[in-house]
Amino acid sequence: MESKKVWGIDPTHSEVQFKIKHLVISTVTGQFTDFSGEIHSNGDNFEGAKAKFEAQIASISTNNTDRDGHLKSADFFDAENFPVLSFESTEFNRVDDGSFEMKGKMSIRGVSKEITLNAEYGGQMTDFYGNVKVGFEISGKISRKDFGLTWNGVTEAGGIVVSDEVKLLLNLQFS
Repeated sequence: MESKKVWGIDPTHSEVQFKIKHLVISTVTGQFTDFSGEIHSNGDNFEGAKAKFEAQIASISTNNTDRDGHLKSADFFDAENFPVLSFESTEFNRVDDGSFEMKGKMSIRGVSKEITLNAEYGGQMTDFYGNVKVGFEISGKISRKDFGLTWNGVTEAGGIVVSDEVKLLLNLQFS
């Protein structure tokens, strides 16, 4: 019987990104630079694992100071009143050898919704110091409007400024 293991995110070797369409013709990529999380597993077996994740809204970066300020404002994330985005899994089910389906509650701006994410297991390796590391690439899509991020503008031609669908991509290393 394998023993319980808690794997913590190694932020130095991890990244948390999102992608959203702008004017429906191009994609803006952003990231959170301050985040933490862990997976509770039965040793190296991740079937049925429990995962938790948090990102600090103030750490959002799209490489544009004005846009970052707007995203932190009450028009979007309202970082002053809702400083954290979080996810807690309710299911972590194996799809095949290297893939899992992860269901859980995502909380943004005081709204919690059930979402489903895909988790691709990257494998396991021991580093130079004897520490065992595992990697996951987690991806999915959410509707920003489901979480109260409803601001939008309309161009003079009638086009929307920001799409509803947000793609999530997390490359995470745990130890």
